Formats: sequence, C-alpha cells, structure tokens
Amino acid sequence: MDIALAIQEMEAQVGRISPVQKFLLGTDGSVTQLLESITGKRVVIRTLVQKIVTADSIIARNLSIAEGDSINFRIVEIMTENDGEVLIYAVSQAPISRLSPEFRDDLMKADIPIGRIINQHHIEARREILSARVLPATEDAARLFSICRNEPLLSRQYQIIHAGKPLIFIEEQFPYNRFLDTRRVIVRTPSRIHVTLIDMHGGSGRVDGGIGITLDEPAMVIEAELSPTLKVSGCDGGMQERIRQVADDILQKLGAGGNISITVREHYPSHVGLGSGSQLSLAVARAISELHGRHLPVKELARLVGRGGTSGIGTAAFEYGGFIIDGGHRFGAQGEKADFRPTSASSGINPPPVIVRHDFPTDWKILLAIPEVPAGASGMAEVDIFRNHCPVPLAEVQELSHEVLMRMLPGIAGHDLDLFGSSVNAIQGLGFKKVELSLQPPLVTGLLDVLHGAGAAGAGLSSFGPAIYAIGDTGMTGMEMAAQRFMKETGGGTTRITTARNSGAFVRLA
Repeated sequence: MDIALAIQEMEAQVGRISPVQKFLLGTDGSVTQLLESITGKRVVIRTLVQKIVTADSIIARNLSIAEGDSINFRIVEIMTENDGEVLIYAVSQAPISRLSPEFRDDLMKADIPIGRIINQHHIEARREILSARVLPATEDAARLFSICRNEPLLSRQYQIIHAGKPLIFIEEQFPYNRFLDTRRVIVRTPSRIHVTLIDMHGGSGRVDGGIGITLDEPAMVIEAELSPTLKVSGCDGGMQERIRQVADDILQKLGAGGNISITVREHYPSHVGLGSGSQLSLAVARAISELHGRHLPVKELARLVGRGGTSGIGTAAFEYGGFIIDGGHRFGAQGEKADFRPTSASSGINPPPVIVRHDFPTDWKILLAIPEVPAGASGMAEVDIFRNHCPVPLAEVQELSHEVLMRMLPGIAGHDLDLFGSSVNAIQGLGFKKVELSLQPPLVTGLLDVLHGAGAAGAGLSSFGPAIYAIGDTGMTGMEMAAQRFMKETGGGTTRITTARNSGAFVRLA
C-alpha cells in the first residue's frame, strides 16, 4: 500500500500526525526497537490473550491459509518496563503449521516481543504493510490507554513474510494523542438532565435553585493545542462559531498570548435540554486555561463564560457529577438578581452553591427520547418565557420544595426507585416545570404518557426539552421500543439508554 497516501487520508480525519507517529505507522522494522529508541526506556510486553483458534475466512485471507487451519491468536500490550505505560495494543495471528517448535514455544509460552523472537531465531523476514487507518476507541481501549471513549486511535495492519509466505499477521493500535510533538489537552464533559428549577417566586429572598442528574452519555469531547491562529474543526458551522466566540473571549479575559486550535471529537445537539451550551463553554475554557498553565476552579471558569447565572446544575455536573441540587441566588433589590432570567441572560452572576450532591444509583438506567420537533427555547424566546410566566404561585413552590425534601431526596438516599420515580412524576405538574411542559407540542407531552405506560418508574421533561427522560432498573429496552414506535408514528426522533455519571469532566494533558 501507499503509506504516505494513507497517512494523508488519516490527517484529513484527525489533524496533523507527528513524525514519530508516521515512523510507527510506516516502519518495516522492529516496532519494539523503535519504541525503545523513542522513549529511551526498555520495552516489554504483557500477554492478555493467548490461545489456539481455527481460521475463519478473514484470518485465512490475511495469512493465505485454508479456513479451519489452526492459528496462534495473541493479544498483547507493549509497554515500558519500569513504569508500565501502555504504548501499543497489538493483536497477532500466526499459522501453527508455519512455526518451528522453538519459535512456537517462545510465541506461546513467554512474554517476548515478536521482533525479538525473530532476531533470536535468526529468521529472515520482511514486513509488508497492508493498511493504516483511524478508529474510535472502544470502552476497552479507553480503559487500556486511559483515554476517553471514541478518542481516535491510529491503527495499522501488516504481515511478517518469511520464505515467501505470511508468517504472522499483526494489527497495532495506539492513541492519536501519544507520540505527539505538541502539548494538547483533552476534555470530556458529561451531559445532564435538568429536572426542574425550584423557586421561581422569589418571595423568600432567594430565586432559582436547580435539580439535576449528570449523565455519562451523551458526552462532549474536545482536543485543544496552541496554534498561530484560532481554528475549530470536527463540527458544523454553528458549533464552530460558538466555540470561536467562547475561545476568543477566554483568551482575551486571561490575557493569553497566541491562539488555539480546537478539534471536536464527540458532541451532541444543542437546545434539546441536555446542557450542551454549558458543557461546551466550560470545556473550551478548561482547555485554554490548562494549556496556559492556569489551573482555575470550575466556578471561575463558569464566571468567565457566563454560565450558572440561573441554574447551577451544568456547572456542578462539570465539576462533581452525580445527583445535584443547588441553592439558587439571593433575590431582590440588594440581591444577586432582581428579576427572573435564564442563564443565557444572567452573565456576571456567580454560579449558585451546591447544597446537595449524592451519587446516583449505578443500577438505575436512564432512557433519553428526543423527538424531532423544533429545538427547545433559547435566546430571547427563553427570556420572554421567564418574563411572562414568573413569578409562579408560592403554594406550588412550597409543594415542590416539600416534594424534593421528603420524597425525592429520601428516594435517592434510600435507593428507593419507586419513591424517587413518583417524585419525578409529581414534579412535572408543579412550579416552573409545569410552565415548561405547557409550552411543549403534543409529541413531547405524549411521550410521557407512553413511557409511564411502558413501566417507567419516573419520567419527565429535561429543561425546556424536547428531551424526555425515563428512569428504571429493568425493562428499559421495552420502554425504548415503545418510545421509538410512538415517535415513528408522530414525526420521528432518537433514543438512547444511558447511566448517570458520578464524577465530573475528564481532563488530560497529552
């Protein structure tokens, strides 16, 4: 294959590939020896899988053997000896019939790199590269390399040829963010369900207050590095412009010289009720501050990007994860806020204090259903809703507060799904959540009835929607199918079964 052309195609997907990465993708020599030269450390392997299997059609084609032939199948981590840093993940397949007994013993019984086995047995061999490509990291690969799921991996496949026949077929993978020659920051944010605002009456001297659940998926993953010019890639034009605005603003506020290049590796839609605006803004601010050696608290980042002026759930989800309640803001002529406004119109107001943070039960599952309807309220439309529908009746605020204190919180603390779910259901008819639901089209409100009928312990509207969530511990697939059927008949939409995330954003310097 033309490795130079393959690398060009890979760069079109992930960005610049460093010279060292190109060496690893294109070398026809010993990978172990090359890694020792790059790292200056002794490199060893750890065998994860070692077994004899029969060749299927793909393996037979890769090794030019017959289907059903016996092969040695091995999966290894190639790592530094002293600190155990995993450098490369490798899968190898070797036909038993082509291995000498001595070679087979070393391959099957010892943690010896293949290049060293070849050298020890004085085997004349050459490497023929078959492919080089970009793959998203699986959950297993993410754990192995301590990276985020879906971060790009660089992968190549090649044969070791001996006596004119393939002796071994090998696939090697390593993260794009290894062996780079520039400093990078990777930030993975959660998403969140916004259950409700608590007090949109304000008579107590406080206002807002939020309840939320941090979600592991969907997620936002961005990668950033210093750059001569401000560049954004990996997303549509609208998101690119939002990122540019946030990045330019943060660079100015921090007095940071130079510029930044940001690649969006994973994202989810905006204005559907899952908090993408806060997570994206905080991720960009975190990346810029880290690249410039400014390790700022999350609340300071939120202040810089103008988030948390109404609900603090997005900021707290980014920082802590889990189930969160914030205490709102001082309200009145001498308070932080003197009128009712959404976060988008509340810049300059500090995020509210977190008054409850509890791990969300890991065995409770969460179904997200997002109908294909116009995006939830934002901008001036959202401002007008707050202006026209607040204050809400004090009696409803009091009933909601009692609901949270005596049913929702005991449900979480006592791992009582029925109690927690019934509290979620009750909240849909109270206070500002009742306002938000009243503004939804029938497709959105109809989903709640469908999910209740399918067995959800609790179901509700997240923020201004249109995302609907359902909580349960069993039967989630049935609920998902019911939601899909309903949305297919009424305009379409997407679903996802996910779990809560009991930690905040993941940040790594590479």
